[in-house]
Amino acid sequence: MKCLDNLLGKLAVQLMLAPRRPLSNPVPRKILIIRPGGIGDAVLLIPVIRILKNTFPEMDITILAEKRNSAVFSFCPEITGVISYDSPKDLLAAVRCKFDAVIDTEQWHCLSAVMARLVRSSLKIGYGTNMRRKLFTHMIDYSHNDYEINSFLNLLSPLGVVQPKVPEYPFIHIPANIAHSVTAMLKPLSGRDFITLFPGASTVEKRWDEGKFIALSKNLSEKGIVVVIVGSDSEKLIGEKIIASGCGLNLAGRTSLIESAAVIQRSSLLISGDSGLLHIAVGLGVPTVSLFGPSNTSKWAPKGARHIIVSGNLPCSPCSKFGYTPLCPINVKCMADIAEEEVVAAVEKLLGKFQIGSAHDSI
Repeated sequence: MKCLDNLLGKLAVQLMLAPRRPLSNPVPRKILIIRPGGIGDAVLLIPVIRILKNTFPEMDITILAEKRNSAVFSFCPEITGVISYDSPKDLLAAVRCKFDAVIDTEQWHCLSAVMARLVRSSLKIGYGTNMRRKLFTHMIDYSHNDYEINSFLNLLSPLGVVQPKVPEYPFIHIPANIAHSVTAMLKPLSGRDFITLFPGASTVEKRWDEGKFIALSKNLSEKGIVVVIVGSDSEKLIGEKIIASGCGLNLAGRTSLIESAAVIQRSSLLISGDSGLLHIAVGLGVPTVSLFGPSNTSKWAPKGARHIIVSGNLPCSPCSKFGYTPLCPINVKCMADIAEEEVVAAVEKLLGKFQIGSAHDSI
């Protein structure tokens, strides 16, 4: 999608006319929210959708999402429907449909703004981060110093939600049947408390060293802490290596996204880099130990006493911006400098503070 955006996005923006700004904003009854991209952004959009629905209970909310992040919206019953950004048929249906407003939640790329311009709506809301601002009736400022939930909340101001409430936690809910299904998967643990560990990341630069994950698992096992690995097929092999050195269970590649979330919900805390599963844990109210290097902690790191951030803290960090991480001349030292002992200490601190098995206490 990024490649297609680079080829066509900017050209399309240049060729399109700016929309007319309406004289007055109608009460929104039917709205389209565009959310391309990965899992993390989609998760952090959910509390904003819930605030929108609470403000306008009769509102019909449709999400235009990519195949890779659409499953996230099954966590949000306030949504009326999800259509596919990857499907030409769905895109054509969205263009033909009439909405009161369209909100483009993409932060930088242009094709989603082009889509917002094509959709029949009087209000077109989006971030004015570049030439894309031309295609909106209401352009919203974007700051890299704001937590992403707060940035998404800013998009609601043209709808009259000027000072939205702070999101309530947990803001993700697991369907009962899914929560039930993971019980069989966790049976080998014989009811013991455990922590979850996600050793993957969306980019190589965000990954912690494999050897450190293995040493971490061994260290935790010696302290009597059971580890459950979650992730996709790409984490299956490292999951086996991690479990071989400690005490636990490798579920990487064996669960869907929703099932992985249900496993995290049952755990005492999650250890992860900057990832979609990290944000899912936050949405579930589960404590986290997060490993940050190139990502901006102000923008993406979990907030509050239930979350500990471990970072290399180099002068060149963060370097990732709008989803792009530049080639690192020092071999991603910001991640390499995170010591296993720091992570263990953070885990022990959270387990001591909230007690094993209390991950569902109030925030």
